[in-house]
Amino acid sequence: MKKFLPLALLAFACFAATRGSAAPSREDLVSEVESCEAILQDFMFNPSTAIPPAVLRQAHAVLIVNQFKAGFIFGVKGGYGVVMVKKPSGRWSLPVLVSANETSLGLQIGAKSVETIYVITDDQTPKLLFHQRFNIGVDAKALIGPKAAEAEKDNRPLLSAPVLIYTKQAGLYAGATIKAAQVSRNDPANFTLYNTAYTLPELLYSDWVQPCSEVQPLMNYMQRLAP
Repeated sequence: MKKFLPLALLAFACFAATRGSAAPSREDLVSEVESCEAILQDFMFNPSTAIPPAVLRQAHAVLIVNQFKAGFIFGVKGGYGVVMVKKPSGRWSLPVLVSANETSLGLQIGAKSVETIYVITDDQTPKLLFHQRFNIGVDAKALIGPKAAEAEKDNRPLLSAPVLIYTKQAGLYAGATIKAAQVSRNDPANFTLYNTAYTLPELLYSDWVQPCSEVQPLMNYMQRLAP
């Protein structure tokens, strides 16, 4: 095992370097936004996963994440997502691209895709991304959110949490792991998507950049869900 561990660490480093070496095209980034819109629609279509109206009414921001997890010994959950904030006017912001990663330590085998929606119920949590990254569940307390099918229950204690989590997983993954979920800003991707030098704070909270046609459907759908 001692001989194998350095090899595992080397493989892990090579995998991470490979993922970070190629800059995605604008078409790839548009596909990421469209994928996040599809995830949100899929969640809302099914009563067993739909986010209740009472939760959406409290949303100050929403983070939609698409990840894939695979590995042996070390698991890496690499992925992407978008974050949107609700402005004082009641309008939703541009969807701003972020990176989503989770490192895990422990014996594990298999693979699974993970789609997650984080409903953020305060104004301060999204601003943690101003400092490059934050850990969900560490920097921001997070709880599993109530589903639409459970709307008749008294969920007032849950609704006071800064972050409510809705997730779906597919595939097989087994093993004892230590996890740290991280979300980080991805300014280079947004430079390409919006053809601008503005960074995440300006894109989320100002009106200096107009939405391109490709992101408008997601903005419209979010506006219908949480006007």
